[in-house]
This record gives sequence, C-alpha cells and structure tokens, in this order.
Amino acid sequence: MKIYFKILRYAGSLRNFLVPFTFTSLLSGIFGALTLVLLKPLLDVLFGQMTDPQIAELAAKEVSGFNFLDYYQKYLAQSVLDNGKLGGLKYVCITILGVSFTANITRYFSLRLLEKFKTNMVANLRQAVFNKTINLHLGFFSNEKKGDLISRITTDVQEVENSIANSFSAAIKELIMLVAYLVILFYISWQLTMFSLIVIPITGAFLGVMLKRMRHDAGESQVHLSNLMSIMDEAFGSMRVIKAFIAEKFISNKFEDENQAYRKSLYSYSSRRELANPFSEFVGVTMVASLLFFGGSLILTDSSSLSASTFIAYIAVFSQVVRPAKDISQAISQAQRGLVSGQRVMDLLNQNTNLEDAPNAIILSSFENEIIFENVSFSYIDEKTTLNNINLRIPKGKTIALVGNSGGGKSTLADLAIRFYDPQSGAITIDGHNLKNITQESLRDKMGIVTQEAILYNDTIFNNIAFGRNSTKEEVEAAAKIANAHEFICLQDQGYQTNIGDRGTKLSGGQKQRLSIARAILKNPPILILDEATSALDTESEKLVQEALFNLMKNRTSLVIAHRLSTIQKADMIYVVQNGEVVETGNHQSLYEKENGYYRKLVNMQEFN
Repeated sequence: MKIYFKILRYAGSLRNFLVPFTFTSLLSGIFGALTLVLLKPLLDVLFGQMTDPQIAELAAKEVSGFNFLDYYQKYLAQSVLDNGKLGGLKYVCITILGVSFTANITRYFSLRLLEKFKTNMVANLRQAVFNKTINLHLGFFSNEKKGDLISRITTDVQEVENSIANSFSAAIKELIMLVAYLVILFYISWQLTMFSLIVIPITGAFLGVMLKRMRHDAGESQVHLSNLMSIMDEAFGSMRVIKAFIAEKFISNKFEDENQAYRKSLYSYSSRRELANPFSEFVGVTMVASLLFFGGSLILTDSSSLSASTFIAYIAVFSQVVRPAKDISQAISQAQRGLVSGQRVMDLLNQNTNLEDAPNAIILSSFENEIIFENVSFSYIDEKTTLNNINLRIPKGKTIALVGNSGGGKSTLADLAIRFYDPQSGAITIDGHNLKNITQESLRDKMGIVTQEAILYNDTIFNNIAFGRNSTKEEVEAAAKIANAHEFICLQDQGYQTNIGDRGTKLSGGQKQRLSIARAILKNPPILILDEATSALDTESEKLVQEALFNLMKNRTSLVIAHRLSTIQKADMIYVVQNGEVVETGNHQSLYEKENGYYRKLVNMQEFN
C-alpha cells in the first residue's frame, strides 16, 4: 500500500481531488439508489397494498424537515387522489426521470474529476521518471537495458493509470454506491440483509488466493515485456550487422522465445483476473436466488411482516448491489498489475544518482589556469582497477594528448575530467577547486566533447548543430563553415532544414563528425575533449575533419585521445597510458627518442602498417 499512496501523490493535492470527487460520487450514489426505492410506494398503490383511506391519510399527513421520501409519498398520494392511479404513475415517472438526471449529471462531474486526476498523475509521474533517468550517472546506463528503461517510462506508467487510478476510483465511487445500497437494504429489512452478507467472507477468501498469484504473474509479464522492447531496440539499431551476418532468423527466434514467455505470463494473469468477474457475478446471482427463495417463502407462509411490494423493491435494490461489488473486486484484481508496474517505476525513482552537487558547490565562472589529476584511481562497479595513481596536468591553452592501447583507461580519464564519474581516490582540480565542489552544470558548460561516434538525432541539420542552444541561423552557419560542413550542407535537398534520419544515417561518417564538431564550435567552450574523433574515418574525410578540429582547437585547452599518432605529433604534452597507469610523459620528439619506449614502439608499428 505504500507504493499505492506514493504514486497517488504525483496527481497533486489529494484533498483538492477527494473532496469534490467524494461529494459528486455521494450524490450520484444516493440519487442512483433512490431511483429504485421510489418504485415501492407506487407498487403499494398498484397492487392494492394501500386502501383509499390510507392514501387519503398519507396525502393529509404533515411533513417536516428534509425527509425526501416522506414528501415524495405525500405528493404521490395526492396525485392518486386527484388524478387516479394513472396520475400517480405519471408523477412517479417524472420524479424518477428527475432523480436519474441528477444522478447522471453528478456522475459525469465525478468522472471528469477522475480523468483530470488520472491524467495529472500519469503526466507528472512520467515526467518525474524521465527527469530522474536522464540525471542518473553514466554507470547506471552501462548496466541497464534501454528497452527496459523505455518500458518503465511508457508501459509501466500507463499500467499505473489503467490499474491504480481506476482502482482508486472504485475504492471511492463504487464503495459509496455499495454503502448507499446496503443502507437502503438494512432500512427495508435487516434480517434479509444479514442473511445476504454471508457471501463476503467467501468472496474475500477467494480473492485473497487469486491476488497473490496474480501479482506474481503480473511481475513476470512486465519483465518479459521489457525484454521484448530491449530486443527491438537493439535489433532496429543494428540492422546492418544483422543483415551482414545473416542473423535475421537468430534475432527472430530470440524475439519469439521472449514473446511466447510474455504471452504465457500474460495469459496466466488474465485468466485469473477474468475469473474474478464471473465468480463475483455468480455469487451475486446465487444470493439473489437465495433471497427470492428465503424471502418468498417467508411471505407465502405469512412468517414475515414484509409486503409483496416491499420484497420486490428489496430484490430490485439488492440486484444493484452486485454491480459495485463486482466492480470493486475487478478493480482490486486489476490493481495487482498496476502495483507491480508501480514498484518498477518507484525502483527507478529511488535510484541513487551517485553524482550530486555538494550543498556548498560553487559556480565555475571561467577557466584560468589548469586541470590537475593528483593520485587518481578509479574502477567501475565489480571490475578490476581501471586507473591506478594517475598524475597529469592540463595547462590552459595547451594541447594534451593521451595515447596507448585500447582499454588502457584513456576514455575513462576524459570521463573523469568532465565528471561523468568520481574517482575512488585522489583528486581532480580545476583552478585549484576540486571538481566535487563545483556544480556539474557550470563545469560542463566550460567543456565541449567530440567523440569517435558522432551522436546525432533524428532531426534537422540546423537543430543538431544548435542542440540545447537558442542560436540564430547566422551563428549556426558560421559554426558549420569553421567545421568544413557548410558546403555539403548546402548540397542537401533542404539545406540546413534537411532531416538526417535516425542517428544521422543519411550522412556519411565524415559528414556526421563535422556536424558534431560544428556543434562543439557553436558552444564555444574554453576546454575541448576529443575522444578518437578521426579514427573511424577514411583518409579524405579525416583530412577535412582534422582541418575542422584544428580550427576548433585554436586558442583552446584540448585533451586529445588518439590512436592515430600522426594527429597528435604537435601536442604540447603526450601521456602514454598503459593498463591504467601513465608509463611515459613528454612531447613527440622526446618520447620517440627513447629507444625501448612504448610510444616509439606504437609509432613504428603504425608507420610499418
């Protein structure tokens, strides 16, 4: 139940919803129940249960207070006296229409309130989950499937709306209806009502057994659905590889296995859920039949003071009890799936962000001197040490290069510099301030990144360059010219408004990389991090991108990670990183002069190749 109420809080103030919703639902329930109760006095008249003197006495009776039924009976009797039984019938029909209209109007307003409550809750919950997710540390995304995250934000949140919000409605609206009907039933005959209530423990025991199993099945089905979305996400994002390796059948079989597992768990859940509806209906009909027999036998043997008209009205009201009782039991069964989805959503909301700004974090207004790594060690979760006791300096205005074998820790150093992670030991400072004591936003505002894989979005060229910024057309074009991208952009069908497709699939590797460089140029950061920015390009594209990078690096502080050593020969300082440690330091010439040095070995290997 804790999850239930935690989720409900996302709809806003519960008091602002509950008061009007309860009021309108109460009116709807009262007037809905009155529709059937109003038939009893008419039945008394039609079936001759009331004599003419009794009708006259009822018409002359003084009524005080706000007893609606007394007024109703008085004016019904008066209508019968004035216009006969047909006049009384007309009076009852008009009254029932008025009561029914009021019941449905109030029901409409209660449903409007409920829909507003549900839509607010789902929108706020989905926004909270998305905001939380994009603010989580990078390590979280390394361990999670994208499909599972998407499933939690979409299907799980939608399931919360379909299940929890609806069950919350039933808990109020249908419960009010049920109580209203029970009050009327007790008013008519408490003996028959007590007899009918023996169904409650039977139904409760049945639902208790079913709900436990349903929650288990709901949990399994949501996991399988998340796996399905992960498979689709991976398949659609790697279609070239699938077709190149003729792996369509393999992926299809993998999808089919998960799809069948989802079908079985969903079928098992649905079978139990649907059983609750016919079971409660059968129990209700059984009780109506039992009451017909029990009450009818009392009347036929003159063992009860109930009149025939009263008994018929009682049965009519009791038959309506089945509907709210059935709706409540069905809502409780449906809520199990919503509770499982709610748990998955809350698990995501409760994730530790790991990287949070310190309470007294300062804003880095400018970069003046240097970035220093001092005895920095780092390891990913459940992995061996990635970096061990790293010491390096990145002075302002200098180009610092990191080289070494793959997996040596170069990209991890760049991630630490921009504070995607925090080191386990040691410190990283910028202008003497520990990165942990600087707001992440102000730190990252001073840095621009160009990675090996150009990260682009299914949008226009203009919006990809201006990503996250309100830039003018002139500013975007100026950045594209510096990045050697303006010429090929103008050749596109719609120029800067050309959509580049999912992840930029309509462009070549060199074109995508130049767009990402233009994006970095537009940001105009004082510090650049270039992570293998040219290693995936052909010679011609590399030349164009290299020129763009040189334009980008002018008058900036640059941290360059490179495999192609020809691109960093002019670097002011080169750090050779091997197995998480800095093994050599110097410029190109001094490092190459070391006869048995690791850097010289790398250069010779590339020249030989």
